[in-house]
Amino acid sequence: MEIAVTRPQRWDVPFGEPLRDDEVDRLLSVEPFAAIDAATFPASLPLREILRNDARLQHYAPGDIIVREGDYGSSAFFILSGRVRVVLAGLSPEVLGRKEQKRIGWLAAMVQSLTRSRVAEVRHDAKPPVVSDNVTAERGDPDHPHIFLQDVPRVLEATDTVVLEPGEMFGELAALTRSPRTATVFAEKEATLLEIRWQGLRDLMRRTDALRQHVERLYRQNSLLVHLRETPLLADLPADLLALVAAATRFESHGSFDWNESYATTVKRRPGDAIVDEPLIAEEGTPADGLILIRSGFARQSRRYGNGHRTAAYLGRGESFGLAEAVAAAGSGLPTNWNDSLRAVGYVDVLRIPQGVLEEAVFPSVTPETLAAAVKRQSTYAVPVSELPSNGADESFGLDQSLLEFLVDHRLLNGQEAMAINLDRCTRCDDCVRACAATHDNNPRFVRQGHRHGPLMIAQACMHCVDPVCMIGCPTGAIGRDGVSGVVQINDRTCIGCSTCANSCPYDNIQMVEVRDGSGALLLDAATQQPIAKATKCDLCSGLPGGPACQRACPHDALVRLDLGNLGELAAFVTR
Repeated sequence: MEIAVTRPQRWDVPFGEPLRDDEVDRLLSVEPFAAIDAATFPASLPLREILRNDARLQHYAPGDIIVREGDYGSSAFFILSGRVRVVLAGLSPEVLGRKEQKRIGWLAAMVQSLTRSRVAEVRHDAKPPVVSDNVTAERGDPDHPHIFLQDVPRVLEATDTVVLEPGEMFGELAALTRSPRTATVFAEKEATLLEIRWQGLRDLMRRTDALRQHVERLYRQNSLLVHLRETPLLADLPADLLALVAAATRFESHGSFDWNESYATTVKRRPGDAIVDEPLIAEEGTPADGLILIRSGFARQSRRYGNGHRTAAYLGRGESFGLAEAVAAAGSGLPTNWNDSLRAVGYVDVLRIPQGVLEEAVFPSVTPETLAAAVKRQSTYAVPVSELPSNGADESFGLDQSLLEFLVDHRLLNGQEAMAINLDRCTRCDDCVRACAATHDNNPRFVRQGHRHGPLMIAQACMHCVDPVCMIGCPTGAIGRDGVSGVVQINDRTCIGCSTCANSCPYDNIQMVEVRDGSGALLLDAATQQPIAKATKCDLCSGLPGGPACQRACPHDALVRLDLGNLGELAAFVTR
C-alpha cells in the first residue's frame, strides 16, 4: 500500500513568528536590504520570503546579552534601532554565566563519594536560574529567555567596548563558519534587531555582491592570515608574499550545515553507501587547480576501487589536499589531475589557493627540503591504497580498512574524547558505570552501549566534539566549551531544560532528566506545574583529580577516552 504525502518544504518551520508584510516592507526600505535587487532571486526563493521566514525580530532591553563570547551560534544580527555594545576586553566567565571549574583534591573527592545522595538527580537548590550578582537568567519567555546584566554602568566602566548603531551587522562569521563567538554583545539601550539564520544569510550573500564582499573582507582582515600562518608550508613565508597568497585565496563551503539533522538516516545506510551523497570538493581524474586547505569541518579523501570508492583518509582543520599534484604540475609545467577525490563529511569550509600563486609566491620561497617534507606529511594522512585486492590492513597503523569507513560513515571522527571499549576485554562488570555514578552524586553520565565495529564499541558518552552542534541554539548559554581544557560543560544553574542541546546532539549523548529534592520529590515549575528537567552528560570528570573515573576504574584495560581523529592513538588501543 502506498500513501501520498506532501513533501516537506524549506519554510514549513520558519525561524520564528513569520514577519508581516509591513515588517518586510520596512526591512526593504533600509540598508543593506534596500540595495538588494529582488529580481536576482529565483521564483522558488524570493527575497521577501527569505526575510519573512528565515529572519525574526528580536527586542532587547538595556543589559540584555545578545551573543556571548565563546558560544556557538547559527545566526547573524542586523541592528534596526537602539544601540548595542561589543565588549573588547572580555568579561569574566562568571559574568558570562559560566562557572569556572575548580579541581578538588583527593581528600575532597573521597568525602564527596562517601556523601553522595541515595536519590537520583537531586538538586539541593531549587531557585530560578541565577548566574551571579551581575547576571540573571530570565524565564519570562520559555522559548527565548534572555540573560541580562544587572549593572550595565559598572560593566561599561570596567571594560573596553565599541558601540554599534542601526544599520550595522555582527555575528555573521561565527554563523557561517560554525566557530565560537569572538566577543560578547549586549544592548546598552532598548534595541530591535533582525536575527537571520545562516540559511537565509547564505542565500542573501549568493545574490548580493556587497554583502558577500563585506563578509569576506571581515574574514580576510581578522582570520585568514592567521589560518594561513598555521599551515606548515606557509608558516615561514615573508609577510608580503603571504599577503599575496591571502588576496588570491578563495573561500568555499560544502555540505549541509545541519548535518546532524540527517545523521540518523545516514548511519542506517549500508557501509560505504554514505559516500554517494557526500558533496564533491575535488574529483579524482579531473584537472587539479591548486591547493585545498581545510578551514573547519571534515572531508573524506577517497580513491576509486572496483565499482566503488575506498576511503584513504579523513582530513580536518589545518590539513591540506592536492599538494603533490601542485608540485608535480609546477615541476613539469603541464596540467595534472587529482589523484584522489575529496568530499564533504557533514559540513566543511575550505580555502583554495590557485596554482598560479603557488608557483609565483610559495614554491620559490621554500627550500626543496621543506617542500618535500610537506608532501610527505600530507601523504601520511592517507591509508596506502593498492591497485591489487586489499587484505584490509593499513600498513602504517595496523587498522582495518573497514574500521576507517566505519568512523567516517558514522561521523565519529568528530569525537575528541570518545569512550572506546574493547568488547573482547570487557567482562560487563559495570565498574565503569559505578565509578561514573560515584563521582556524580550517584548519577551515571553515560550509557554503556553504542555503535560497534567488530570488538570496538564507541559508547554513548559525550565526545566533546570538534564540531559541537549541541551548543548551537542554547538560549541561556548553559552549555559551553571550557577555553582551557576543551571540555564541553553544562552549567546546571542556568540550564532551563529546553532540550535544545539534547535534540541537536546526533549521537544521543545528552540526556534530559527530571530533577528531585533531597527527599526524592519531583521539582515542579511553579507556573506550569510540570516537572523541571535538566540536561546531563559526561563532563570528563573535569573537576576531579586523576581524569575520567570510568577509564581509571576498568580493571581489564578495556576502556579508554581517546581522540578518534588521531589514527595512531586509536591503533595503539585496538591492537594492543
